[in-house]
Amino acid sequence: MNFSDDEIERYARHLVLAEIGGPGQQRLKAARVAIIGLGGVGAPAALYLAAAGVGALRLIDDDEVGLSNLQRQIAFSEGDVGAPKVEAGSARLTALNPHVEIEAACERLAPDNAAWLLEGCDVVVDGTDDFETRFATNAACVAARVPLVSGALGRWSGQVGVFAGRPCYRCLVAEAPPDAETCARVGVVGALAGVVGSMAALEAIKLITGAGEALTGRLLVYDGLAGTARVARVAADPACPVCAQGAAGAAATAGVTGRAAGR
Repeated sequence: MNFSDDEIERYARHLVLAEIGGPGQQRLKAARVAIIGLGGVGAPAALYLAAAGVGALRLIDDDEVGLSNLQRQIAFSEGDVGAPKVEAGSARLTALNPHVEIEAACERLAPDNAAWLLEGCDVVVDGTDDFETRFATNAACVAARVPLVSGALGRWSGQVGVFAGRPCYRCLVAEAPPDAETCARVGVVGALAGVVGSMAALEAIKLITGAGEALTGRLLVYDGLAGTARVARVAADPACPVCAQGAAGAAATAGVTGRAAGR
């Protein structure tokens, strides 16, 4: 896979890195990454993945840009308010790097469409804030054997984890908590979204290029108020309804229907 003169100059700082270099940049260019939720985590992650030269980004979100989003969702500007996030995001990412193919899916990922929405992707970045979507994404990733980078934040703290098979995200969160907190309910400092989104993008880049050690099976928790971070290992749940069943069970859990299989 050859690079144009523009790409060689654009990715020069990657090309001189021993851990990426030409081969790693070629892997980035050949990769397709799905970003679920173009919000506080997904927006900065998308910007950095596009800047890094990921060949194709699939944006999945059914929401529109709101004025309150601009405090942390840096892919958007005031002129985007009222526009579908995937459309505004596509324009922003193309302006940043025209070498990246943008695939926009203006719909909500759910158990009945997760399989075909994520079809053909090499890595999935989940930045959503509801557990139904997180669970459907996780099940589809386990079924397709695609690594999942999960990012979440609230108030002053955030977390990033990588799940590739077993343990999976459902080993970490077995059931949706009854009092699940969202940024709309509890608030969030805007700059924290940039920290967590950037870390999610970094994990995706490491997975694609093989650089370093990804957070596979581990969870990095960042405390923005204290300026500290800790990493915890995620144990595989022997009773996990997704990864303990293997790929076939995960496919059933993901809701792979005739529609998904025929897409």
